Amino acid sequence: MTAEGGAHMGGLPWVRMDTSWPQNPKFLQLAGDGKWRAIAVYWAALAYSGGQGLDGFVPFYVLPMIHGLPRNATELIAVNAWVPCEGGWQINGYDEFQVSSEENALRSKRAREKAMVRWHGRDRPNGMP
Repeated sequence: MTAEGGAHMGGLPWVRMDTSWPQNPKFLQLAGDGKWRAIAVYWAALAYSGGQGLDGFVPFYVLPMIHGLPRNATELIAVNAWVPCEGGWQINGYDEFQVSSEENALRSKRAREKAMVRWHGRDRPNGMP
């Protein structure tokens, strides 16, 4: 989750962006129809969802916060970029390109354990600082 002041707690500090996204048919269709705001909302939603550790879920109440309008959600659904689900939308394909919250937590735990060994040696009991 994001604490006041923007510190990430549980979410990702970044999300991956495929460098070929401008050639993606979903975005080409939106751009061809002049729906630039929907494209911006998609990227804002991706960042929000990743930062909050929501694994691609975008709650209904977040739409205004990511500068979106209901019509933008409809436009993203129409090109299959978002999938409606209970309480909001799921970013289609999120799990193919992004690290899940669970995997991120596992990576962090392993990194902490390795740092413990590096700084304190192998003979420290588990959990002892």
